[in-house]
Amino acid sequence: MGSRLRDMIRAVRACKTAAEERAVIARECANLRTAFKEDDHDYRHRNVAKLMFIHMLGYPTHFGQMECLKLIASPGFPEKRIGYLGLMLLLDEKQEVLMLVTNSLKNDLNHSNQFISGLALCALGNVCTAEMARDLAPEVEKLLQNSNSYIRKKAALCSVRIVRKVPDLIENFLNPCTSLLNDKHHGVLLGAVKLCTELCEGSVEALEHFRKHTMTLVRVLKNLVVSGYAPEYDVGGITDPFLQIRVLRLLRLLGNGDSESSDVMSDILAQVATNTESNKNAGNAILYECVQTIMGIEAIGGLRVLAINILGRFLANRDNNIRYVALNTLVKVVSVDTQAVQRHRTTIVECVKDSDVSIRRRALDLVYALVNETNVKTLTKELLEYLKVSDPEFKADLTGKICSLVQKFSPSKVWYIDQMINVMVEAGKFVKDEVIRALLLVVSNAPDLHGYTVRALYRAFAHWDGQESFAQVVLWCIGEYGEMLVNNANELEGEEPITVTESDAVDVLENVLKDFRVSSSTRAFALTAMLKLSSRFPSCADRIKEVMMQYKGNLILELQQRAIEFTSILSKHQNIKGALLEKMPALDATAYSTKRADAAGVSLANGRASIHETGPVSTSNGPGSQPILTDLLDLNVDDTPAPPVQRKSAGDVLLDLLGANPSAPSASQEQTSGGGSDVLMDLLSVGSSSRQPVISSSGLDSLSQPIKQSFVEARKPTGMDMDLLGDLGDSNGAPMYPTILAYQSEALSVTFEFKKVPENPQLTLILASYANASGKSYTDFVFQAAVPKYLHLRLEPASNSELEPKERITQTIRVENSMLGQKPLAMRIRISYKVDGQDVLEQGQVHNFPAGL
Repeated sequence: MGSRLRDMIRAVRACKTAAEERAVIARECANLRTAFKEDDHDYRHRNVAKLMFIHMLGYPTHFGQMECLKLIASPGFPEKRIGYLGLMLLLDEKQEVLMLVTNSLKNDLNHSNQFISGLALCALGNVCTAEMARDLAPEVEKLLQNSNSYIRKKAALCSVRIVRKVPDLIENFLNPCTSLLNDKHHGVLLGAVKLCTELCEGSVEALEHFRKHTMTLVRVLKNLVVSGYAPEYDVGGITDPFLQIRVLRLLRLLGNGDSESSDVMSDILAQVATNTESNKNAGNAILYECVQTIMGIEAIGGLRVLAINILGRFLANRDNNIRYVALNTLVKVVSVDTQAVQRHRTTIVECVKDSDVSIRRRALDLVYALVNETNVKTLTKELLEYLKVSDPEFKADLTGKICSLVQKFSPSKVWYIDQMINVMVEAGKFVKDEVIRALLLVVSNAPDLHGYTVRALYRAFAHWDGQESFAQVVLWCIGEYGEMLVNNANELEGEEPITVTESDAVDVLENVLKDFRVSSSTRAFALTAMLKLSSRFPSCADRIKEVMMQYKGNLILELQQRAIEFTSILSKHQNIKGALLEKMPALDATAYSTKRADAAGVSLANGRASIHETGPVSTSNGPGSQPILTDLLDLNVDDTPAPPVQRKSAGDVLLDLLGANPSAPSASQEQTSGGGSDVLMDLLSVGSSSRQPVISSSGLDSLSQPIKQSFVEARKPTGMDMDLLGDLGDSNGAPMYPTILAYQSEALSVTFEFKKVPENPQLTLILASYANASGKSYTDFVFQAAVPKYLHLRLEPASNSELEPKERITQTIRVENSMLGQKPLAMRIRISYKVDGQDVLEQGQVHNFPAGL
């Protein structure tokens, strides 16, 4: 017999440890198994109830699933109720035992007792599979026309599950569902509207069918709005808000993209928007859904203004949830009617200062969408004021938005420079490198503002608090335009006069060098700026030299190298210092944008598609940092190197100083005579590690950023390979090329075989063969390759996506060299696959292609 359910619950609650609870559950499960074996009919429903409680505690209950089916087959309502409840709780649609209950469900659907039919419909609507839906759909369709409203309501909700599982049955439910829209019972209407929504979302034919009945839905909604107090359906003074919301959602679906249906529902939507009270949560829910419907259909402008004004009232609500919903909706609709949203600009800006971080973020997104040329000054001022007191975790987003707005809508360069200085002073550590580069680009291209900019930066530096980006801009501008700071050159009308000595300008650089908060890259900026000031401020040359001497033994190699080289220039090479330290020419904005675009202008092809990156690549402004894409490919060099100049110039003197003789051939230059491949490898800086670097004669700019690259070197063919294969030719007279080992690791090897097409000498067909050298299978195998822009690459699909141990798969690669005879092939490869479910990525450089390809 066992204990009662309430006794078991008391025993479980009395347990003080998890071990005690497990012991109680184990004892009860043993009793249940015994009772199930003895086929105890009298207490079967109680045992299944205890089984459901054990299931809710998280313990396995699979041993009692068949008892649910036995209870469902029982004739009495109490047993069936427990059986169906257990069916919905203990089983799901993936259980095969569920198919055994199909016949019982069919019988109960046709039962004379409405409550038993309701149980069957409820169970079918929760756990039915596609097979059960097909078998029982006719019975459910009949019940939609039953005279009992209780059955019709349950059947409508069950039909939703059926059409989700089997969309092919949608057309069977169109007519029964249409008839339900005229029902007087609100429960039936609610289920019918839900079923209509599901049918319209699943079928275009159903959508067109119900658009013809838009007036019926409008009539239902109007009856709800104008009806008096109905205690049965009243919620906070609103008549059946659940049904109103369902009808509004269906109207939005019907009116989307259909002007005729939108016109039919416009009047009732305006009535709902104006007559619904907003002092209760139910009313706010209806108003929000009404706004969504108005903005989702082909509504007239006045109706949209009414909807946006409702959202404006939401912004003044004390409830944070309502304000968040309003902001979230305004962000989506601001592009539809910007002027209507602009009327609530003051309230939106106040939301940026809210204590709730979610509201702040959504309000900031909305402000960003509202800014234009006419209000940029006002909104930027408000945002800058809030930036001073905002939380640290919010400053990053706020700073990024302000910088983007200022750069996009600035009315003048002076205003742009002033606002960027304010941002860097308040939140300099959150300013990105791209923003700094854009600012310096504007400054360098405005010669009449050089003096104003450096003076404004000098004034603002009095409030410097360790901001890296601000310090770098100040150092760069003082290094370039320091004499304008001292001479007050190019003063603007109304500019406040300032007196700065040469020593004061050097003090700024020295203060940055001594500050413990700055990074080595910022100190490198300061050393370079000091070197430039030594030419502009001769009276401070000795002081600058002393500072340089202090860094000759610095532990950071970059700073030590700069200090040594700069000291040598100051001490031994006065004849080239003037030419070397001239002002930088104005940066060409067009060339800068083109260069960034060219850096990404490579073809990245894989087995599925070819991707052509033509947009600008974002780079960071620090030592050793590289663009992500170009760091991966490193193939963005197109032009051949210029021929060496024999004349001894000031740059050559500098090369002598740095230990590189331009008149003597370097190791890499000597190796270029060995083959055309080495020329390209030198251009791409991917040669073997034994080569010595050639120092460019472009001055100190080549020393400003250290280049850090690491490559997976591919094995070159030996001389014997070339001797054995170099003189072979095919029967057609076309040259034969040796097979190369393009890449090899402990787990994988890649070989390339080559074939030329006589009709198109520029085209090379490469048969790539991938061999698995490990004892494990590789799944999701994908080979990717990248080439310079003068090459055109296309990858054919691989023979297989799974690479078994000790086996090979092949893939054809088509490469067309538009500069055949001038530039050789070059390729970077990347291979990804999965081993035991773990992602593996390998990449390398192929630079041992045979000559003539």
